[in-house]
Amino acid sequence: MKRYVFVGASARALRMFAHPMTERFAESAQVVGIYDPNPVRANYLSAACGGIPVFADFDTMLRQAQPDVVIVTTIDSVHHEYIIRALAAGCDAITEKPMTIDDQKVRAILAAEQRSGRRVIVTFNYRFAPYVTRIKELLRSGILGQVLQVDFEWFLDTHHGADYFRRWHRRMENSGGLLVHKSTHHFDMINWLLEDEPQTVYALGARRFYGPTRAERGERCATCAYTNSCEFFVDYAANPLYKSLYFEAEQADGYYRDGCVFSPEIDIYDTMSATVRYRAGAQMSYSLVAHSPYEGWRATFNGAAGRLELEEYHSGPRVAEPVQYIYFYNRQGEKITYEMPRAQGGHGGGDDRLLQRLFGERALPDPLEHMADSWAGAMSVLIGVAANHSIATGQPIAIRDLLKS
Repeated sequence: MKRYVFVGASARALRMFAHPMTERFAESAQVVGIYDPNPVRANYLSAACGGIPVFADFDTMLRQAQPDVVIVTTIDSVHHEYIIRALAAGCDAITEKPMTIDDQKVRAILAAEQRSGRRVIVTFNYRFAPYVTRIKELLRSGILGQVLQVDFEWFLDTHHGADYFRRWHRRMENSGGLLVHKSTHHFDMINWLLEDEPQTVYALGARRFYGPTRAERGERCATCAYTNSCEFFVDYAANPLYKSLYFEAEQADGYYRDGCVFSPEIDIYDTMSATVRYRAGAQMSYSLVAHSPYEGWRATFNGAAGRLELEEYHSGPRVAEPVQYIYFYNRQGEKITYEMPRAQGGHGGGDDRLLQRLFGERALPDPLEHMADSWAGAMSVLIGVAANHSIATGQPIAIRDLLKS
């Protein structure tokens, strides 16, 4: 049985990892410690999972709990710090996406992994979604021949999308912006489907919808004078989990979960597009907006032998449809439709399948290479990092230049 510790007592840590590990995977995964700079959050996660030992210091936890694996669920900007310290202590690391937020930190993680001989796993759960897995199978079968071009559009609604502008994510220094924090999912999915690596990135980005775009704003929802008129008002204090994990923990570090989405301190983009050239020659056109009326994604893969059309919805009028479709148009003028029952569970059914591979009692075969390593983490992050550099400079950015020390 492997021994695991957590650094970062977030809602994600609790719901995605700690609860399933202590309830469903207790016979194969033993959680032996939790550390968070905020002791209120650490103690809440501990109590919610049957009394995981809480430590006041990360290094003390490593020394006393003697884990095999450190699970990193902190804010993005310090992922690298805890990954590197875990590797140096002889542990493997499992990290939430993104692996980190800039090229310097990417290089530091890769170097630390090489020095230590230990392993970093990045939890790209979207690879495990049955719909995405089926696309991978079709592409690997050669249905398209050589893939020439990809169009990929991701749209976040004003429930989910707005939340990134309330929290710590809204500062570039914390998250790298949505082109890193959120898009790392999307870039990894395309990298994995193409079985290729990015070469050059050119991007545009702007903050058009959130930030100081209206005068009627406050510091946070809980104390705002416009709660009756603002369509973005949320009462997160009424949510028992958020109340315990965040609102009752504010006294320890001053962080609040319900910041105003129109705050002038917001410096991340809400409207983004990027063009990516891959080593084998394929091109991708990518866009992300964080203010759509409904949520989901659409993609087309254009190849030498035809075209795949894909779509998935996470909110809006089509989210309840029980079947998902993949459409293939070949060069003979035929349209071939692949139908799939909509999978249940988080991230298109990917969460449960990821957990089973991470913590199940026996190792499962992985012919499609669902599990992502540090290099996959680097390749997805660096598209977003390159996009941020491109937006700042107005120039295309070569991925290889970001890997040079």
